[in-house]
Amino acid sequence: MEVNPLQYPIGRFQAPEQIDAAQRQQWMDQLKALPEQLEAMLAQFRPEDLEKPYREGSWTARQVVHHLFDSHVHCYVRMKAALTEQDGVEIKDYNENAHAQLPDGKHAPVELSLMGLKALHHRWVYLLQSLSEEDWQKTYFHPTRGIHYRLDRVLGLYAWHGLHHLAHLNLIV
Repeated sequence: MEVNPLQYPIGRFQAPEQIDAAQRQQWMDQLKALPEQLEAMLAQFRPEDLEKPYREGSWTARQVVHHLFDSHVHCYVRMKAALTEQDGVEIKDYNENAHAQLPDGKHAPVELSLMGLKALHHRWVYLLQSLSEEDWQKTYFHPTRGIHYRLDRVLGLYAWHGLHHLAHLNLIV
């Protein structure tokens, strides 16, 4: 299936078959760098740019920034559940489009989510760097998708997710 380059400007996430410590470290480095990369990109935006969608019918730049925070908070909580509850714990899904339409998603200053991402990513990476090989194999169950996600794959998915949305924002400026 062909990928829409405006929807997936860096392509879809592809997890390698084998995920080793070096790969995980690369992904943790990407997570750690995301807030500063986002801040640098937003410094190029004019106020009116925040209200522009990255493609027809998409979220605005402001909504993308707030979505990054919402989504990454959910992932952090899901990973902690996988680490502290039974393996394969069922996580709660959320409606990301509905979240993007709430007043904080549509109108709040992007600085609020940027500050949140900075704190969240520092704490998240701190946690991730402490995980054992056994921890990385733990899973959670996503009820909407019907998939058990291993934590090492989740790390890669969210490192990709940040880059994916940076690429969306780059389509605007």
